[in-house]
Amino acid sequence: MKNNAKYDYLIVGAGLYGAVFAHEASKHNNKCLVVDKRPHLGGNTYCEDINGINVHKYGAHIFHTNDKTIWEYVNSFVPFNRYTNSPLANFEGKLYNLPFNMNTFYQLWGTKTPEEAKAVLNKQTLKYKDINPSNLEEQALKLVGDDIYTKLIKGYTEKQWGRKASELPAFIIKRLPLRFTYDNNYFNDKYQGIPIGGYNKLIHGLLKNVECRTNVDYFKEKSALTNLAEQTVFTGKIDEYFDYCHGKLEYRSLDFEHEILDTPNYQGNAVINYTESKIPYTRIIEHKHFEFGKQETTVITKEYPLEASSEKEPYYPVNDAKNTALLKAYQEMAKKETTIFGGRLAEYKYYDMHQVIGAALSKTKKLFS
Repeated sequence: MKNNAKYDYLIVGAGLYGAVFAHEASKHNNKCLVVDKRPHLGGNTYCEDINGINVHKYGAHIFHTNDKTIWEYVNSFVPFNRYTNSPLANFEGKLYNLPFNMNTFYQLWGTKTPEEAKAVLNKQTLKYKDINPSNLEEQALKLVGDDIYTKLIKGYTEKQWGRKASELPAFIIKRLPLRFTYDNNYFNDKYQGIPIGGYNKLIHGLLKNVECRTNVDYFKEKSALTNLAEQTVFTGKIDEYFDYCHGKLEYRSLDFEHEILDTPNYQGNAVINYTESKIPYTRIIEHKHFEFGKQETTVITKEYPLEASSEKEPYYPVNDAKNTALLKAYQEMAKKETTIFGGRLAEYKYYDMHQVIGAALSKTKKLFS
C-alpha cells in the first residue's frame, strides 16, 4: 500500500476503455482519477457542437454490436437512435452501394438476379483461381475479380495504408463479404445506432461521479501522478510507456478537414468513400445525417490518411511481422508491471467501440467480482 495514495486507480486516458473502467471501479467503491492530455474527455469519440450538429472530430464513430448486454449497457447512459450505416463509394463520379451487394452488382454490370451476378464474378475470378496470393492485390483479385478490385478496393486501400496493394500483406483482406441481396446495411450486427445528442453524453454519463483532469501529460508528471494511486490503468501507446526501448510501433493516422457549408444537405448521406487514387482523401463525412438533422447549415469532413508521427494521432496499427515482433517484446515487459494495460493503443489492436467496452467490462468483472 502507498502511504500517500489518495486514489485506488489512476486511469490514463479518458476514452472508452478508461471511462468504462473508471465507471465500473467507482461502482465498487474505488476512488478513481482520470487524466487525459487532450483538453476534453472522450478520446476519439469526442463530438464538437457546430451550429447544433454533433461533429465527430476524430472520424466517424458508428456503434454496432451483436452483444445485447453491451447494447443495453451503453443505452443505460444515453438512448441510441436507429441510424443504419449505408455508405456509398464514388469512383470517377459514379456512385456504388457498399457493402458489395446486388445493388452494387447492378450498378457495375446491370445484373438483376443473384445467378447473373455470380456468373460475372465467377468469370472474373476464374483466371486467378490457381494463384496462391502473396499480397493484398492478388488476394482481392482472387476473391472478387477485376471490376470490384479496380473500382472499389485498389485506390481506397492504397490511400488508407500509404502503400501499393501489391506491397501489402494478403491477410489484411482474408475475405471480402459479397451479399446476393439488395441490402445496403453495412454492418451485419443486430444492434446499431448513434447516441442521441452525441457521444459526449455517453462519456459524461460514464464519468459522472469520477474526478477527471484534462490537459494533463502523464509522461511529464508520471512520478507524481503514479504516487497518487494504488494502481495505474494505462490506455495510451504501450511503446511510449516503455520509452520506445525496443523501437516505435507503426500506425497510420488521419488529417481531418472540416468545413461549414451554407446548405442544409451537401451529399445526402453520412458517409461517401472516394475510391480513386487521384483524389487524396478517402471519404467525406456529413455529420448531421448520423442524427437525421434538419439544421439550415451542414458540416462535412474530408479524411486524409497519412503516416502517424509525434504530431499526428495514431489510429490504425500496422500489423505486419515487424510490428508484431515489437509488440510481443513490449507485452513481455508489461507482464512484469503492476500497471493494467487496456484499449486500442495499449494493446496495439484495431478495436471497434463495442469491443473496447467489452474488454473493459471483462477486466473490471475479473477485478471486482
